[in-house]
Amino acid sequence: MPRFIILEHTGAPDDPAGRHYDLLLEDGAACRTWRLAALPELGGPTVEAIEVSPHRLAWLSHEAGAVSGGRGFARRIDAGTYEPVDITDTAQTAVVDAILCGTRMRGRLELRARDARWFAKVG
Repeated sequence: MPRFIILEHTGAPDDPAGRHYDLLLEDGAACRTWRLAALPELGGPTVEAIEVSPHRLAWLSHEAGAVSGGRGFARRIDAGTYEPVDITDTAQTAVVDAILCGTRMRGRLELRARDARWFAKVG
């Protein structure tokens, strides 16, 4: 099964809030990646997400450490595998539904794009 990781990223120079979370889903030779304003909670509210450039697979085994180029510090919050349920990426619809099997997060991850804005929920 493909892997996922959630990283807490602090001190990024392009992050005015000073902290965000990176959700990485293994997708072939790279990780599809979203920046989350908050950590999604099981059964909690929807969280705004921004899809960013793909990340290297090496991030899937990251524990904690500085991000290269003076881009802050990242530490693992959770990691595990996921089972894709629906991944649709067309001009009209962008959806990523998957079942997370992590240490802390277990349940259905729903990422949906509306008007070029992504939203994440774990239920």
